Amino acid sequence: MTRIEQVRRFNRTVTQRIGALNDAYLSQRRPLGQARVLWEIGPDGCDVRALRARLDVDSGYLSRLLRALESDGLVVVERSGGDGRVRTARLTGDGLAERDNLNSRSDELATSILAPLSEAQRARLVTAMAEVERLLVASTVEVAVTDPRSPAARTCLRAYFDEIGERFENGFEHGRSLTPDEAVMTPPAGAFLVATLHGEPVGCGGFLFQDNDSAYLKRMWVAGTVRGLGLGRRLLTELERHAVAGGARRARLETNRVLNEAIGLYRAAGYREVEPFNGEPYAHHWFEKELATPRT
Repeated sequence: MTRIEQVRRFNRTVTQRIGALNDAYLSQRRPLGQARVLWEIGPDGCDVRALRARLDVDSGYLSRLLRALESDGLVVVERSGGDGRVRTARLTGDGLAERDNLNSRSDELATSILAPLSEAQRARLVTAMAEVERLLVASTVEVAVTDPRSPAARTCLRAYFDEIGERFENGFEHGRSLTPDEAVMTPPAGAFLVATLHGEPVGCGGFLFQDNDSAYLKRMWVAGTVRGLGLGRRLLTELERHAVAGGARRARLETNRVLNEAIGLYRAAGYREVEPFNGEPYAHHWFEKELATPRT
């Protein structure tokens, strides 16, 4: 069985076991899509744009789901007083009651899945589910070339500077670092990548081309909420790919000695430590890697 066939088989088994094929999900008189929207809106309400990104559905489909829930008296969609373009979905009293019932029935479904298994099997299943969830989240992350002046890029950079400011022994002053203006990391001088999960920025990295056929990598960062998903390695691989496409034959970077996880990542990715090649005041280690050229 190929990997594709195994994934499809897994999908069929899961959708059947959780009742996704039924018109009345968890015997609630409504399909899974509507039930999921109720759950995601939550007791505090949710911005419709954030809801669409979180569920990864198009605006037309989400509008139909919301209209169906509104007609049943479970949801109201209101325009924000501060910004008329922003709409917020909120649960009514009946909506909150149905969400509570949905929560109870979801617990019952989970219990019914675990009940026939032995204790050892339950432990195996829950562990496997946690790993599958992590990998599915990892596959949901999108990485794209982005203007470093964009809101998503600035969000990542602010979080990165805040983090290293706390971790570096003597803090961090952006203006003292090499490449203090990330706006230069745009084609043809370089590129800046941002990783997003459900529309929210969760990682970044950029590079500049140098005269010696090198790509100088800077500002690699991954949000703590998604660490352990392999996103750092994926960002590094994407940066290298874009660098090669632009003509670079090697990648160079430096890092601070307190960033042990970054040092481990670079070494595992084939970077070798070299003599200092610049005067970055916050660096203690300099690395270089020969990049494979694409086949013609």
